[in-house]
Amino acid sequence: MVMHMLLLPQLGVVSAEKVFEDPDGLRAQLKQLRAADVDGVMVDVWWGIIESKGPKSYEWGAYRELFKMVQEEGLKLKAIMSFHQCGGNVGDSVYIPIPQWVRDVAAANPDIFYTDKSGTGNPEYLSLGVDNEPLFGGRTAVEVGLGPAGELRYPSYPQVQGWSFPGIGELQCYDKYLTADFRRAVAEAGHPEWQLPDDAGEYNDTPEKTKFFAEDGTYLTEKGKFFLTWYSNKLLKHADHILDRANQAFLGCKLKLAIKVSGVHWWYKDDSHAAELTAGYYNLKVRDGYRTIARQLTRHDAILNFTCVEMRDSEQPEEAKSGPEELVQQDYCPDSQNFFKPIGPMKRSKPEIPIEKILEATEPLEPYPFDPVTDMFDGETSETS
Repeated sequence: MVMHMLLLPQLGVVSAEKVFEDPDGLRAQLKQLRAADVDGVMVDVWWGIIESKGPKSYEWGAYRELFKMVQEEGLKLKAIMSFHQCGGNVGDSVYIPIPQWVRDVAAANPDIFYTDKSGTGNPEYLSLGVDNEPLFGGRTAVEVGLGPAGELRYPSYPQVQGWSFPGIGELQCYDKYLTADFRRAVAEAGHPEWQLPDDAGEYNDTPEKTKFFAEDGTYLTEKGKFFLTWYSNKLLKHADHILDRANQAFLGCKLKLAIKVSGVHWWYKDDSHAAELTAGYYNLKVRDGYRTIARQLTRHDAILNFTCVEMRDSEQPEEAKSGPEELVQQDYCPDSQNFFKPIGPMKRSKPEIPIEKILEATEPLEPYPFDPVTDMFDGETSETS
C-alpha cells in the first residue's frame, strides 16, 4: 500500500532559537491529519539549529519534544536532514542560516561557498569543492547534505542574488577549489588552455542572449561538452560521497536513504536546456541527464524524490519554454515497482560504480507515456506493493 506522508507546513516548527513553537497548535494539526488517515509527517531538521554552538556539539531538546508528540499521536515520522540555509528559496518563510562556526570559516575563506562568475559567493550551502578539505574543526564537508534547498544541484537560481523566473541562472564553479579541479581536469585531457566559461550569461538572461547557450553555442563544442561533463560529474561524485558516508552512519538501522532532485522545468523545450545545465543537470535531447543520477543511487539502494510532479505545461508562461510534464515523463521510471522495496536494516553500499559505467545511462530512452485523463502514467496503479 502507498504510505501517505505530509510535510509539516511550518519550516520553523523549531525556531532558530531552538524553541518548539506553538506545540498546542501543532498537536491539533497532527490530530486532524491522523483523523484524515494520513500515515505520518515529514519535518526538516536544520543543521543551523542542531549543531549551532560548535563542531559535534548537538542540541536535540526541542526536536525530541516534537518527535515525541508525533509518536503520541500515532503518526510515523520522516526526518529531512537539512544541511542548507533556510531563506532565499521559493516558499521559505523563515531564516535559519548554516551554523555560525561555519560562517566564521567563510569570513576568512569565502571560497568554501559556491561562487558565480562575478565572484559572489552563496552562503546557502558549502561548495562541493571542499568536500574533502579539513577546514571545519578537523571535519570535511562530505559529512553534510547534498545541496541548496536540500536538492542535488548547484545554487544556480538564487532569489537572494537577484534571480527571477524564468532566468537561465548562472554557473557556480568559480571558487578556488573547483577552479583548481577544472584546471587539473583540462590538463589531464590535453587542453590546459581551456578556461571555465566566460560566455554563459547572467542570472536573468535567456539562452539566446548568451554565446554559450545560443543556437550553435559553446555548449555544443568540444570544449563546452567537456566542461558540462566535468560540471555534472562533480555533482554525481558529491552525491556518491555523501550517500556512502550516510550509509556507514546508519548501518543496521531500519530506514532508506533518499535524495531530492529539482524539477528545473523552464527552458526544457529550448534546445539548450540552459536552466538545467547551470543547475548541473547535463540534459539535452540527445543526452539524458537524470538516468545517471538514478544509476548512481542503485549503489546505495537509495530513493530519488523529484519535484514539479504536480505541475502542468499549461500553467507556465509561454516565453519560459517550460516542460514540467515532459520532464517528469523523462524522469519517471517504467520499472517503478523495483523502487518500492520493504524497508529493512541498512546494508553496506555496493562497490563504487565506475564513472564510465554511470555515463552509459546518458543514452536517451523513450519517455514513459502519460495519460492526461487519469493524471497518471500508463500502467501505473494507485496502489503499489
